[in-house]
Amino acid sequence: MSAPTDPREPEVLVHTEGRAGFLTLNRPRAINALTHPMVRRIDEALTEWEHDPAVTTVVIRGAGERGLCAGGDIRAIHDDARAGGTASVDFWRDEYRLNARIARFPKPYVAFMDGIVMGGGVGVSGHGSVRIVTERSRVAMPETGIGFVPDVGGTHLLSRAPGELGTHLALTGAQADAADALLAGLADHFVPSAALPALAADLTRLPAAEAVARHARPAPAGGLAARRDWIDACYTADTVEGIVERLTDSGVPEAKETATVLLTRSPTALKATLAALRRARTLDSLEATLNMEFRLSCAALSSPDLVEGIRAQVVDKDRDPRWTPPTLAGVTAQDTARWFGPQPTGDLGLVAPQH
Repeated sequence: MSAPTDPREPEVLVHTEGRAGFLTLNRPRAINALTHPMVRRIDEALTEWEHDPAVTTVVIRGAGERGLCAGGDIRAIHDDARAGGTASVDFWRDEYRLNARIARFPKPYVAFMDGIVMGGGVGVSGHGSVRIVTERSRVAMPETGIGFVPDVGGTHLLSRAPGELGTHLALTGAQADAADALLAGLADHFVPSAALPALAADLTRLPAAEAVARHARPAPAGGLAARRDWIDACYTADTVEGIVERLTDSGVPEAKETATVLLTRSPTALKATLAALRRARTLDSLEATLNMEFRLSCAALSSPDLVEGIRAQVVDKDRDPRWTPPTLAGVTAQDTARWFGPQPTGDLGLVAPQH
């Protein structure tokens, strides 16, 4: 798919063709990072198409060659946090409501998870009913590397992955390829990237299931399946310190390297993330998990690690964040518990539909 580059183009291209409605995230230079107006525009289109009998399938895809969506606009979050503003809270409130809506959308919602799909990109794709990955897919929730926690329903998805795969992906922020995403339950079908235009054309005239079946293929082998033994053994520990210790002492070189990676992440974010994943396993709906994540995100906004993490990774790009506190031992159980408590911003208040 060629990418529009005219800066006057809308950030989301919305059109219908045949029986399909197409949403194309259109910020290719930013790998289609989500802004608040983009979230609102997607929601508006879904409202229109939900009640339009001529539209039987919705397709979301990204402009350009780099990916569906690299996440939220974290530079804007950095600036808002430094200024003590409310723009990020307002954005998350609408974004998380959109994530819940996508999960409940009554028509097939087909996500082309081609290329980079991270953070908020998972939110607009991973809750869809038909999730397509390609040989170019790199799916990740890399939030702990910027002092944040997996959000957009990410803890809901990852807490339901087989064994401890979701814990590994959430704490490390590791990228999942197509086979890994399928194994972890983040995707449903593999389609070669070269076949996406033909699939899009078929979706304009065929039922979604029939169109996808024409193009789905076995995915190339991934790496997570071969790592299941040490991942499941190490990540069942009750604490992040316990996980790091098990990884270090496992006798598996790759596990030891993973322990080293974890020690570069925000200690506070790691502990909040592990607690969130464990709680998400017990929650009975995506909506309940999003309510929890909203509290966590608002707590992160006032944490020094979020501003520092984004500074190090995106603003100054020195890749040398100075976390506060700098070690896992410095983060107490009370520190972590505060992230889950009531926030001055209020609650999200999502309620799961009753059946």
